[in-house]
Amino acid sequence: MSKKLEKFKNSQKKELPEINTGDRVRIHQKIKVENNERVQISEGLVIARKHGNENTATITIREVVDKVGVEKIFPLHSPTIEKIEVIKKGEARKSKLYYLRDKSRKEIRQKTKQK
Repeated sequence: MSKKLEKFKNSQKKELPEINTGDRVRIHQKIKVENNERVQISEGLVIARKHGNENTATITIREVVDKVGVEKIFPLHSPTIEKIEVIKKGEARKSKLYYLRDKSRKEIRQKTKQK
C-alpha cells in the first residue's frame, strides 16, 4: 500500500463498541441546519452490518417512526457520527435480518433473543 493510503486509513480509526446484527443501538449524529449544528439521535435495531472492520464499514438501522418503518444506513467511521451506544445486545442466527421488515414489533422481539 502507498504511504498516503495507509496514513488516511490510520486517521479514520476511532473507538467503536462491538456492534452485531440483532443489537439495539442509539446513534448520535451531527446535522448542520443553516448555520447551526445539532445532534440527532436515532435508535433502532441493527439489521445488517457490511464490510467488517474496514474504513468503509456500514450498519443498517431499522426503527419505527409514527407507525412507519424507517431504515437508515450509517458509515461507522463518518466524522458526523459523534457517539454510538449499544443499548441491548441481541443474538441473531443470520448475518442479515432483512426478513424483519415484514414482521410486527412483537414478532421481532421474539425473533431476536437478548443476551
